[in-house]
Amino acid sequence: MGGIGKTALAVEAAHQARGKGWFPGGTVFVDLRGYDDDPVTADQAVLALLDALGVRDQDLPPTTERQYDAYRELLAMRRERTLLILDNASDPSQYVPLLPGTAHHRVLITSRERPDALPIRLIDLEILDPDDSVALVKRALHDTDERDDRAAREPEALRELADLCGHLPLALQIAAGMLRRRRHRDIASLVTEVREAADPTSVLDGGSPGTDLYGRSLVLRPVLEASYRRLPADQARLLRLLCLAPGAETGTEAIAALADLDMEAALSLLEDLAATHLVTPVRGVAGSTDAMRWRVHDLVRVFGVGVVAGDAGLREEGEAARERVLAFYWRWADTADDRLQWVPGMGEPERFGDRAGALAWLDGERAGLVAAVGWAREDRFAEVGLRLAECLAVYLEWRRYFDDGIAVAQAAATAAQRSGDLDGEAGAWNNLGIALREAGRAEEAIEAHTRGRALYQATGERRGEAAAWTNLGNALQEAGRAEQAIEAHTRARDLYQATGERIGKATAWNNLGLALQEAGRAEEAIEAHTRARDLHQAVGNRHREGTAWNNLGNALRGAGRMEEAIEAYGKDLEICWEFEDWYGEGLTLQNLARAHEDAHRPAEARAAYLQAADSFTRANAPTEATQARTWAAELPD
Repeated sequence: MGGIGKTALAVEAAHQARGKGWFPGGTVFVDLRGYDDDPVTADQAVLALLDALGVRDQDLPPTTERQYDAYRELLAMRRERTLLILDNASDPSQYVPLLPGTAHHRVLITSRERPDALPIRLIDLEILDPDDSVALVKRALHDTDERDDRAAREPEALRELADLCGHLPLALQIAAGMLRRRRHRDIASLVTEVREAADPTSVLDGGSPGTDLYGRSLVLRPVLEASYRRLPADQARLLRLLCLAPGAETGTEAIAALADLDMEAALSLLEDLAATHLVTPVRGVAGSTDAMRWRVHDLVRVFGVGVVAGDAGLREEGEAARERVLAFYWRWADTADDRLQWVPGMGEPERFGDRAGALAWLDGERAGLVAAVGWAREDRFAEVGLRLAECLAVYLEWRRYFDDGIAVAQAAATAAQRSGDLDGEAGAWNNLGIALREAGRAEEAIEAHTRGRALYQATGERRGEAAAWTNLGNALQEAGRAEQAIEAHTRARDLYQATGERIGKATAWNNLGLALQEAGRAEEAIEAHTRARDLHQAVGNRHREGTAWNNLGNALRGAGRMEEAIEAYGKDLEICWEFEDWYGEGLTLQNLARAHEDAHRPAEARAAYLQAADSFTRANAPTEATQARTWAAELPD
């Protein structure tokens, strides 16, 4: 990529190689200016090379053909190994005629293009590691003035500045130069300017300190513009549209939808863009149906967005592309959600033959899906964005991505409120309450569910109202208000009974049992969980049947019926394994450990706690895993 530091690396490598005596014949450097308006041709470069080798004036052959002959003859006769650096090439025609034709000498070429058709050893350069980015700026400040302690005083600001520069060496070099010039101001002031700018390159280029060690202007935008201008029209279009994609990394299938291309055409263009280092291929989530993903550098993305924003025709092209990818995301997220909530008797969802396939697709596209919901705040995308948000609620709760769940629900609630969609707004508040409760924010969850319930009551949507009541009950119980929770779950159960919603009724019985346990009414809780288990079994809802078994085990343990409780936990563990519900498995193993403790079996309890810790680790719940290990360690031998 332009600005990655190719020239600096080549020159540094040459200095080190000469220092080791590898090239006693010296080094010859030619800047081919491949991305200038008037690039250096091979015919022009050969004159510079002959001059460096001592052939000039009257000794210079009169024709181009004889000049090449003289150049190759000189290299063939030159006993001392020599290194040629042909810098900044944009096309093989600039350097292929200059290759020595002998293995005795070496050539180092830098380019933004990847010449895959030539038998050349390729070294791709990526952006710097974050720690190396920070070290680069820190050293630049210290080397100029060893008394400059800003980097030590403001480590967080320096790290954020490196992030804002996209860890691109050229941007970091410019930022370091600006900090040197602004030596009486703190790093945080520059961070604020760059962060608040719509285009960071405008701040960095505006404060650029001039030229680098090679006499080149320290500017970012012209580097990006030169790379973009060289692209064929179809590649330029795809790059512009990819810069509008909602996620930092996007799968090939989603990009094909964005650009209205078939998969093969999209893949071919993406590979062409990767050869110019304007996009980077990355490996997708293991097991994903769309393993190859593509990333655009942050500064390239900002540049592409600016190109689109500056032209009315390109803006409409971009809006249409966003509509297509949003529709693509909604279609398959809806199908994946159907698979996650499937029970016997429902139609078979297309594409995803099992839960694992649906989860793999959702995992791979999660960042893009969540970001795309944010588009729902724009009128053009509100309707589909709301539908997409609803499709993600179960998945985000299942994977315990509560921050994403909160962000998605908040965006959906705002969009629905603006468009006057009361049912959509009610559903968004309900989903927001679930995510808030799971994140430990019970009082906020109560408020969200109360708002959702009121909206459902206003529209007469009784099933939605029942769901709001049961989720409100869960939040009330989390807040320690058990009697109010019992009342809410009873209202939910009665509404589900009236609407004939069996799954909802089973869920309401289960949640009622939890609230009854909290209130110390163990026998009533056992009855409620038994009713929930039987209802879930009747509709074939295996996963929720497992939850009912776990909760029944807790109620039985509370009533002192340990062996029955242990049997119930075993039933749930079988179902957790079946669904790969590692968090649920961890909770059940933890409850099993407590039952063994109550039965005075410390060895069995310790084993169950340690197994729970392993399950929580698999479920990305490190706090719970640590707590389980602590409880295991506290048990007597």
